[in-house]
Formats: sequence, structure tokens, C-alpha cells
Amino acid sequence: MKQLNLPEYSFTIKGKEGEEMILDPLRRRFVKLTPEEWVRQNFIQYLIREGRYPLGLIGIEMQFGHNKLKKRTDILVHNRLGKPVMIVECKAPEILLEDKVFEQIVTYNMKLKVPYLVVTNGMRHYACRFAEDFSSWEYMNVIPLYDEIIS
Repeated sequence: MKQLNLPEYSFTIKGKEGEEMILDPLRRRFVKLTPEEWVRQNFIQYLIREGRYPLGLIGIEMQFGHNKLKKRTDILVHNRLGKPVMIVECKAPEILLEDKVFEQIVTYNMKLKVPYLVVTNGMRHYACRFAEDFSSWEYMNVIPLYDEIIS
């Protein structure tokens, strides 16, 4: 898999080339190792190790309803009361982070109303923070630490 613009982490991977499976520590099972999954697993490790996000407060592919459709967030972070506080949308490294990617995560946030959004393809990472009333938002220079998003 491609080296990402994240620190290097070690993973448990099994299977022959083209059919590899990676151990997801959150779902506690092996999942198909696609380029997008590679980004997701690396970004989860980044959140846990560098951002000090508690493992038990991170959800993967959390399903919710929006306009009678079933949607899934790639990563959904909760505060200690169980309230969602951050959505992370992961794309494969070769996917450009264009307007449609940001529209997807903003659409998710119309339903979930979290204060922080992150979009990453493993090479580039964008984070933004919404005002308390969700009337405006601003890009952040760094991915915030867990303690910063719950304070």
C-alpha cells in the first residue's frame, strides 16, 4: 500500500496479494484492505496515538438515516457522554478532495450536527470547526487533539 502523509504504523495484515485483509481494532475483525480502508486504518491510528482520541469513543461506518436514505460515516468520534463531536470522511489516496467530497460530509452533518469535520485522502487532510449555532465555520491549521474538541 502507498505511503501516506501520516506517521508509519504497524498493522496485522493477512492474505495473498490483491486479497489482503487488515485487522480493524475497532470492529475487532479483519476487513478487506482497499486503498480507502488503508487511509481509514492509518487515520484511526493517527487519532489514537497522536490526537489521544479514546479508542472506545471512535465508531467506524456508523449508519444513520438522512432523507429516507441510509448513510454511513467513515469515522464518527463521540465525547464522553456519547454525543457525536467529529465526522471524518476518508478517501483513497488517488481521490482528489474536491467540492463533492466536502458536500458529502456537510450533508452528513446536516443530520448529525457535529462541531468538527475532517476530510482526508491520506495525503492531504482538512479540518474545520463550526460555530456553536452552525451559522459559520472555519478551516483549522491542524487536526485538533481530542481534549480540544471536547472542551
